[in-house]
Amino acid sequence: MEKILEQTLLYDFYGELLTEHQRQVYEDVVLNDFSLSEVAAARGISRQGVHDLVRRCNKTLEEYEEKLHLVQRFVQIRENVNEIRKLTDPSGETPKEDVMQRIAAIASDILEEL
Repeated sequence: MEKILEQTLLYDFYGELLTEHQRQVYEDVVLNDFSLSEVAAARGISRQGVHDLVRRCNKTLEEYEEKLHLVQRFVQIRENVNEIRKLTDPSGETPKEDVMQRIAAIASDILEEL
């Protein structure tokens, strides 16, 4: 997964578990694409302090994911739903019985994830 997308998903799922200060700095650097220098000047901290804080936040968010696997489950369910969309495309040439069996299998996978 692309690093920025991964960071964004991790933040979406676990960002509320960071402190307000961590969230603000992380959002500015990662989501708003401000430079470390810009954030440092705006927050009254050093550029190195911003860098370290973002690195620690990334580590913290990754640790949450290692324990909870919410992003992994979300990505898997999204892939399953996309596969169902493809199977139900009216221009598809797959026999109806095969489509229904595959959809049933995907639905079982999704329910297991929940």
